[in-house]
Amino acid sequence: MTNKSDPRVTSEQMTFAQLHEFYIDQLFNQIMPFWMNHCIDVEYGGINNIVADDGTVLSTDKMMWSQGRALWTFSALYNYFEHDQKWLDVADGIARLLIRYGRDEKGAWVFKLHQDGRVAEPYKSIYVDGFVIYGLTEYARATGNQEALDIAIDSYQRTSPLLLDHANLPTQPHPIPDGFQAHGPIMLFSSIYHDLGLLADNQAILDRALELAETVMTQHVRIEEGILHEFVRPGGGLDDTDQCQTFIPGHTIESMWFFERVYQHHGRQDRIAQTMKLIKSSLEKGWDEQYGGLFLACHTAGGTPQWHQPDAKSWWTASESFYALLRAFEVTGEPWCLDWYGRMHDYAFSVFPNREHGEWFQTLERQGNPVPNVIKGFNVKDPFHLPRALIYSIPTLSRLAAE
Repeated sequence: MTNKSDPRVTSEQMTFAQLHEFYIDQLFNQIMPFWMNHCIDVEYGGINNIVADDGTVLSTDKMMWSQGRALWTFSALYNYFEHDQKWLDVADGIARLLIRYGRDEKGAWVFKLHQDGRVAEPYKSIYVDGFVIYGLTEYARATGNQEALDIAIDSYQRTSPLLLDHANLPTQPHPIPDGFQAHGPIMLFSSIYHDLGLLADNQAILDRALELAETVMTQHVRIEEGILHEFVRPGGGLDDTDQCQTFIPGHTIESMWFFERVYQHHGRQDRIAQTMKLIKSSLEKGWDEQYGGLFLACHTAGGTPQWHQPDAKSWWTASESFYALLRAFEVTGEPWCLDWYGRMHDYAFSVFPNREHGEWFQTLERQGNPVPNVIKGFNVKDPFHLPRALIYSIPTLSRLAAE
């Protein structure tokens, strides 16, 4: 085997055990040092997440979307890897920032803070609520902090009714088109409610997570076509609009590994089989045969997908595919899982790693060259999709290597 630190190592050169060591090396020697060296705000707490690919902090304002994500990641590193105190020290600082400054008088999580905790932008996205619940849940798992768990449950109670009607649901930086129901908030909250319900031992929250998963599977999914429509009419109707014909392969893959966990808990083998089918079909329909990688967004009829820069290749779609495919193989034992895993691994590790500064480039144009962030007004980088994929994949690989 070639040097495990070289991200260009192909999957065919590694056994499960070697891939396990490769991922550990990537997580702890290539990815997390970027954040520890450049982005931890020791004085005020939290992370600096408006940051360039070389680690330069562009603004000390803090996007709350990313604070919740980072709290999950640093708490999970503590939970999954030998309870190393350095991870929990960072998580403590993020949690203090969130708990002290993060919510408005109605209990909604604000969009952006100044470095010292003053509100820079008010509440404008339920996604922030979701990621903060996610982070507080993992932090409470790490520490037993009852205040963090109580706040997460309060946020569940506030957000759950809002998901029933997407007409006025605030979802920056991904606003829902008028007259449509979006997959994104439903799938996210299914996953974060499931984790919260498990930790809190709360059946009502677990049932709500299942209900949201079922909403996606019955209203957004057309299983016979192998497509999850990103936007549908309220209740699941489809028409010939570009919105209804848009699907996002990486989002489907992420959603399906979320739901596999939910359905495993509830013993729904029928649904688990469908999640596996949708992972496979998303790769088949979304793969760029000319340049490799998954298109960010696709259109069922060859039209224009209603998503930003649909021809781009995004780091998060590759990251989510790693864990989804390794878990799919663990669940099914079917060879397509490893075939697709190999294609995704080899593509991603050849184009995304920033070999000069560490971490990954977030967005590439279709041919594989880095381009700036394309979401207007949302210039963020955070330690989430890639670290999470590695955190979940490492124990999965350990189990596969032991078989």
